[in-house]
Amino acid sequence: MRTRTYTLALLICALALIAAAPAATAQGFIPITPQTLSLGSGQAGTLTAIKITNIGVVNGQLVASGLATVNTASGTAIGVFQNQPLAATTVASKNSCPILHLVVGPIKLNLLGLVVTTNKIVLDITAVPGAGNLLGNLLCAVANLLNQTPAPLSEVAALLTQILSSL
Repeated sequence: MRTRTYTLALLICALALIAAAPAATAQGFIPITPQTLSLGSGQAGTLTAIKITNIGVVNGQLVASGLATVNTASGTAIGVFQNQPLAATTVASKNSCPILHLVVGPIKLNLLGLVVTTNKIVLDITAVPGAGNLLGNLLCAVANLLNQTPAPLSEVAALLTQILSSL
């Protein structure tokens, strides 16, 4: 039951992000709260966006691979991260429907020989139902349909990867 809930929550999250920020996802990158990074040799950079390109299962754990943008003094660099653990749970809020609480573990990027390490990234999405809240009403209704037997993680990962490839 929890796996299907997570699957639908992640699918809804992807759709909500596309609808909410079309300019930010034009290249597939999702803006995040900027995080200052130590790049080594006294240099610093700021992690500003990520693009998850693949979700899989490694040792029974959902993991993500993708790209991340880092702003440095010399410009913007795009690095690669692979098999970073994902944790997804729902979070209850007063007068809202929990949709997704996603934690992306620390990311280690290799930017053409420059190694960048981030802390964990946390994404919370809740839907607020009510008059005039079309998307909140829809997502709350869909989230309540998920009380079924859970799907195996491999199926969940395959569905998420299929959605990511179509974005």
